[in-house]
Amino acid sequence: METLSRAELDALQVQRLRRSVVRSMQAPIYRDGAFAGKLDPETITSIDDIRRLPFTTKDDLRANGPFAYLTVPLSEIVRIHSSSGTTGTAVSIFHTSDDLANWTELVARCMAAVGLSKEDVFQNIAGYGLFTGGLGFHYGSELLGMTTIPAGPGNSNRHIQLMQTFGTTVAHLMPSYALSLMRNFEALGVDPKTDTKLHTLFLGAEPHSEETRLKIEEFYGAKAYNSYGLTEMNGPGLSFECPARDGMHIWEDQFVVELIDPDGDQPVAEGEVGELVYTTLARVGMPIFRYRSRDLAAFIAGPCGCGRSHRRITRLMGRVDDMIIYKGVNIYPIQIEKVLSGYSGITDNFLIVLENDQKGERITVEIDTEDRQLTTECAESDRLRKSLIEALRSEILVTVRIEFRQVAGDDALPRMKPKRIDDRRLK
Repeated sequence: METLSRAELDALQVQRLRRSVVRSMQAPIYRDGAFAGKLDPETITSIDDIRRLPFTTKDDLRANGPFAYLTVPLSEIVRIHSSSGTTGTAVSIFHTSDDLANWTELVARCMAAVGLSKEDVFQNIAGYGLFTGGLGFHYGSELLGMTTIPAGPGNSNRHIQLMQTFGTTVAHLMPSYALSLMRNFEALGVDPKTDTKLHTLFLGAEPHSEETRLKIEEFYGAKAYNSYGLTEMNGPGLSFECPARDGMHIWEDQFVVELIDPDGDQPVAEGEVGELVYTTLARVGMPIFRYRSRDLAAFIAGPCGCGRSHRRITRLMGRVDDMIIYKGVNIYPIQIEKVLSGYSGITDNFLIVLENDQKGERITVEIDTEDRQLTTECAESDRLRKSLIEALRSEILVTVRIEFRQVAGDDALPRMKPKRIDDRRLK
């Protein structure tokens, strides 16, 4: 399955799309709603025919409710997961036992692709419950036969103790937590390179730059792989990095992926950044067609060095909602993270503040630091500020103001909250 030819993959997608369209007619939204009559399965001859269907958005899922998308009785649903609800009412996704089996196989496939096996000990440092990351990885690791530690988040020192006690070789965690955990290792005098058996990390649940990955790998002495998924498409297992680590493969036997203009509905040219749009091909209980994820990435052309044929995307550039338009230039927070990761003395916590004053628009990047001296007017802070301004100008093509903010521990600007404050419309 992983090395099917392009022609074989295309034929499989067409076959599974037809089957999914037929199945979807059992759901009220597809039988009677906006999708009704849009696509006759008998007329599907190419995967491009999917464009005859309307898009599905998060607002659609909220407005119609999950039951409108169900193709089976509720008695056949064995699990419900939900999105975080950070941008509004949480979206719920319903799974049958077949859906869970498919999802588990995809996660196990991702883990096996980077060389993991039943000889490994897997520590899952992710939230369980409605969040998909915990249970998704948990069942994938068990299917692969790994010894699995359902550690969950929090209690950092205990995570380090578990790693040493049980010989953890693989961990799944958020990149920001991997960075935070470094302080606990240092405080305990534990070197993960020599005092643990870690060799593989899965980083997921938030975008991160290549520079952040390299910093994590250097500290832990382990290879870090980007894990990308979203609740509406099961969660983890949608996309993964192979050993070549040259983009993330999308499992095209299970999903159709499109890239469109975020401000419209037309495909973007190969290599251009666009909004990722997904269609489930094998989900039984709650199929979703042409879901606009709001995530931004680009396709990577050409074959992958690993030999797998499934299409690749770049690491996420961010979300459509994260993109800042400043004086006609598109800016993504991950570009700023990329620059900050190359400097010592500051953290990678930052806040972008956009304002209007008498001279026009102004953009400021507030950066957390534990170095009190940097928050004062001195030669060192002036040198660092000038260097950052120049490096950011080279990356994002605009000139910013830099302010340093002294923090300690819990005072840090939280990464999971919005990284920008836009007051331009309020002036």
